[in-house]
Amino acid sequence: MTTKKLNTLVDDIYKKLSALGEGKSLNLSDEVIDQFGEDMKEVLRHWSNPRPRDKETLRMSNIGRPNRQLWFDMKTEAQAQPMPPATFIKFLYGHMLEEVILLLVKLAGHKVSDEQKEVKVKGVQGHMDCVIDGEVIDIKTASGFAFKKFRDGTLREDDTFGYLAQLAGYEAGHGTSGGGFLAMNKESGELALYLPEELDKPNIESKITTVKKSLKNETPPELCYQPIPDGVSGNMKLPRGCTYCRHKIECHKDSNNGKGLRVFQYARGLSYLTRVVKQPKVQEITNAFKKSKANKKTRKSTGV
Repeated sequence: MTTKKLNTLVDDIYKKLSALGEGKSLNLSDEVIDQFGEDMKEVLRHWSNPRPRDKETLRMSNIGRPNRQLWFDMKTEAQAQPMPPATFIKFLYGHMLEEVILLLVKLAGHKVSDEQKEVKVKGVQGHMDCVIDGEVIDIKTASGFAFKKFRDGTLREDDTFGYLAQLAGYEAGHGTSGGGFLAMNKESGELALYLPEELDKPNIESKITTVKKSLKNETPPELCYQPIPDGVSGNMKLPRGCTYCRHKIECHKDSNNGKGLRVFQYARGLSYLTRVVKQPKVQEITNAFKKSKANKKTRKSTGV
């Protein structure tokens, strides 16, 4: 049997699946089908029974986040906005799609090993997705917008969630350095293999040292991202990287001359303004937004 090369992975998957377009069977064995069923059962078990956490801890999955976000994660967990139910739905189908991707890799004849192997670097633990053809590969499912970063190799320019540091940690713990990401566009099913250059990855040991040092401080580090102009109005708003953060209200409580973030409902979604010079001609929902978040935190703390 010919040994497959990592750089042909996506083409090999597409070639395998082309048989379906020709009306041919993939001839999956009962063993393969049964194993996939067991893998899906395991996904459902883990998703439906999350581990209780009194507070956030440093892990490979979050070590690449900005230092200020990590500070709030560790120091002010009780004040954080709870995750909405829809987020847990995203978690479920994300984990399910990861198993689908691994199935496709195996069907294409590539070697998969070390699934969910635990690694540790300077006291920070994590579970890497797998090793494919001898290299650490992190499986990612992404929106059409985020997928472009993997397909075009531009992740280093906008790595909001710290994926490169996550990969560097897994590689350091496993003892390899030529890995990358196998990503799926959730909207189209398109796949992309992205193997970043070594210089694009952070020095993970240095990163961990810096993060641990910042967590010893009683005040948070500098802002992760600076506010950006909201068109030509003179208003300033949170950049994309901040809008996803559940600490944005507490983090930017000094904005708008100490009144905090102001939230406006646009057709395209919410906009979080840190400075309002010109009143937007859309509905302001600041009070309702903050009240909703406060109610969710109350229900979370009381268990109601």
